[in-house]
Amino acid sequence: MHIPEIPNIIHYAIPFFIMTIIMEVVLTIKSKTGHYNFKDAGTSIVLGLGNVFIGLFSKSIALAVFYGLYNLIHLINIPFTWWAWVILLFADDFCYYWFHRISHESRLFWASHVVHHSSKRYNLSTALRQTWSGGFYTFIFWIPLVLIGFHPIMILTQMSVSLIYQYWIHTELIYRMPKWFEAIFNTPSHHRVHHATNAQYLDRNHAGIFIIWDKLFGTFEAEKESPTYGLVKNFDTYNPIIIAFNEWIDLIKDVKSSNTSMSNKFKYLIKPPGWRHDEKSILSADLRKEWQEKNKK
Repeated sequence: MHIPEIPNIIHYAIPFFIMTIIMEVVLTIKSKTGHYNFKDAGTSIVLGLGNVFIGLFSKSIALAVFYGLYNLIHLINIPFTWWAWVILLFADDFCYYWFHRISHESRLFWASHVVHHSSKRYNLSTALRQTWSGGFYTFIFWIPLVLIGFHPIMILTQMSVSLIYQYWIHTELIYRMPKWFEAIFNTPSHHRVHHATNAQYLDRNHAGIFIIWDKLFGTFEAEKESPTYGLVKNFDTYNPIIIAFNEWIDLIKDVKSSNTSMSNKFKYLIKPPGWRHDEKSILSADLRKEWQEKNKK
């Protein structure tokens, strides 16, 4: 079976990423705060470059799986037409929402996604802080699109479009977009909430392009108080290798060292980050509930 080359349009966007990051640095330094953490940005860029390099292999695996399933079975033949791309825009974003949401609700997926949340800064370089491991298994969330009949090349292309869209929302320089835009699309304001560790913001706003999914499935939270970025328990390191694999190491340790049943060992994979078998769990849902109780009128 011949598998064609993956049209990774993210590679073509790299010059744009570099140019806009430089612009953001200049604007940040000229602002009142006048502070830009170059070590943090450097770590994000290294992780981004690693993601691009590893993506040459992980995307090949994803494409091979997609093609294998597509050639085995798909419900209808969807052509490369404008209306198919419009449908795919929403279908891909729906899959992305559930991938992103489950990446916060299941530690197996959080182990790779945590990388993107590991910065205590929020700027365009943070968008480049991407996983080195997630690409090898998170593509399973897009398999339903293959089985429906979307061509694998179409799916991977739209996945890249989604990631490029999400680049510009990683900034504090844009406060709000017009109300109609904020109501439909993911924006810097919505995504700042997603990256925040404030209790009421935890595990909110999982949108890719359209914020409508969060509003539909009850995970939307509007930005009100100023966000504090990072993790509930930060890594406190600029070492990209530690950031890329720290959670995987901790997950393996928890599974191997827990003096408990096989059932509980498995739960360490599927339960949310912070879950423990010894009833000492600290979950995002609990922290958010505590905040809600304290702020009741």
